[in-house]
Amino acid sequence: MSTQPTSATAPSAQASSEQPLSRDDVFHLLQNARRRGVVRYLSERDDDEVYEMRDIAAQVAAWENEKPIAQLDSAERQRVYISLYQGHLPKLAEKGVIEYNQSRGRVEPTPLLAQLESYVTTDTDAGVQSTSPQTKASTDDSKSLKYYSGATAVSVALFVATMLGLAPAVIAGSLATIITGLFGVTTLGVTSRAIR
Repeated sequence: MSTQPTSATAPSAQASSEQPLSRDDVFHLLQNARRRGVVRYLSERDDDEVYEMRDIAAQVAAWENEKPIAQLDSAERQRVYISLYQGHLPKLAEKGVIEYNQSRGRVEPTPLLAQLESYVTTDTDAGVQSTSPQTKASTDDSKSLKYYSGATAVSVALFVATMLGLAPAVIAGSLATIITGLFGVTTLGVTSRAIR
């Protein structure tokens, strides 16, 4: 007679916790904001503890609704609790990121959680959760676009001034060199910011 495991973590999930997550698994697990909220919650605490699911759900609901836990109404808590209970926590357990005892409402992180932690950051000033690689890339792209837009505007202005005969002869004679130099300096500036 075989005994059923008391947690939602199946033997295959326990075995998979010994192997690193694939890149596809990492992206799939982090594609949902509530799963990211669970990872964030667990990442901000000690790894060797067991957490109550209701506490995790309350904090994720607070982040989702951008209000303190004490101001949540029962419907806001319940929506998050049910989705974590039925789908998100079992999925994290299936991939070996957590051990989830569904019947007792207990969650314990595994060493695989560390693979997801680096993708989830907290903006403490705004209380906003974001995925760091995408946010950083978006910010960097925005700054680069400003630099290149400025360089393009200056280049067009020089070209138009030269075509209308408004630019001094020194500028008109070396327009290509000036524009190339301008984009070279812009590229160096953007590259040095990216390296830092």
